[in-house]
Amino acid sequence: MTEATATPSTGQHHRGAGDHDDPVDVAAEGARIAAAMSTVVAGKPDVVRLVLVVLLAEGHLLIEDVPGVGKTTLAKSLARSIDSTVRRIQFTPDLLPSDVTGVAVFDQETRSFEFRPGAVFANLVVADEINRASPKTQSALLECMEERQVTVDGTTYELARPFMVLATQNPLEMEGTYPLPEAQRDRFTARVSMGYPDREAELAMLDERETRDPLAALTPVADAALVRRLVDGVALLHVSDALRRYVVSLVEATRRSPDLRLGASPRAGLQLLRAARAAAALAGRDHVLPDDVQAMAGPVLAHRLLLTPDAALARRGTDRVVADLLTAVPVPRER
Repeated sequence: MTEATATPSTGQHHRGAGDHDDPVDVAAEGARIAAAMSTVVAGKPDVVRLVLVVLLAEGHLLIEDVPGVGKTTLAKSLARSIDSTVRRIQFTPDLLPSDVTGVAVFDQETRSFEFRPGAVFANLVVADEINRASPKTQSALLECMEERQVTVDGTTYELARPFMVLATQNPLEMEGTYPLPEAQRDRFTARVSMGYPDREAELAMLDERETRDPLAALTPVADAALVRRLVDGVALLHVSDALRRYVVSLVEATRRSPDLRLGASPRAGLQLLRAARAAAALAGRDHVLPDDVQAMAGPVLAHRLLLTPDAALARRGTDRVVADLLTAVPVPRER
């Protein structure tokens, strides 16, 4: 049910490995990881940047699009760019919760139970076609995604840091799938759609991938220790009180919108602020601007919202609703 994905080991020393007291350049290190990913995911700089934003915000990413556009490749490119533990889970209807979290097995020799970790015990977990597993199995991810821990038979096990779930799903194919419940979708920091490549990128792909696999040639440019330092650096960015109030106002506006029957949760506001911090850090700034919040509002909020029947019939779309709210909520002025 689960498949271990070996991250290539080059034996080289990555910058940031180990313990360092000096501050890390988030923008520079983020650019290195983005450049490595872009050798595989060509022509999608905005998508690659959003993946890094979610990583540095200590969040999880839902990659939702039609088959064949590179959803799994995007997840694997991040996994290969960072020299850390990686596990891939192919979600199927017969996948069990214990395959995901682990199981306690009775050892005949010691006459005691021994815990055997599941696939979530890794820095990066690629959950392929997550909506093909039953709701019971999907729910196995709820605790680990929110609390970075797993509880099996009353015993709690901490997960490694960083910990990120990259889940893929096809939004069109309904046969043999189980839609993600609201509680599960709310735990994903952001949702991204790959979209089709432009003509030049698709031509280049046809030419290059006949003879080589760019994933196989990708070597790590960072490690888990560096990512932890990047995450800690992002958390130090300054956020003004006015900007915090702006985030709360956006979240509250989703709850009052006549187009929505379910607005954003308090968790959504918290993750929107974290994503804005990460976006600002990747841009090389030490403070967050309203532009950062606005840029992240769509990816962070849209997948959590539920349209009213009338809005759905009018084909409004949650992305459109968020865009309208951004124009309606007053933006705080910079000091």
